[in-house]
Amino acid sequence: EVQLQASGGGLVQAGGSLRLSCAASGFTFDDYAIGWFRQAPGKEREGVSCISSGDGRTYYVDSVKGRFTISSDNAKNTVYLQMNSLKPEDTAVYYCAAAPKAASAVCWGPNGPDAWGQGTQVTVSS
Repeated sequence: EVQLQASGGGLVQAGGSLRLSCAASGFTFDDYAIGWFRQAPGKEREGVSCISSGDGRTYYVDSVKGRFTISSDNAKNTVYLQMNSLKPEDTAVYYCAAAPKAASAVCWGPNGPDAWGQGTQVTVSS
């Protein structure tokens, strides 16, 4: 059974940093792409960043490029999202998700991920 456990959210002031973690189990990590998604109140869920665990290819939504960095530790079956220079508009519930497909398809393909973890709240105060 695919399981994804997200953690690391919290309350931070604008300009601050947080690191989210997504611990994965129940599948061959290298065969999957894992992504971070977020949903703010009243808005649709959007793909933020995705990574192919096998080759390390990464993708970012334009609004976080240069501020967020996704990485994976294949030995720990864990994907991280380092978020720097946080803005109030980054406030959302962040979810990690996975699928055995290309990272870009996980983030922005028509069918998206196959499995989802629970969300972790990120709140950025102004």
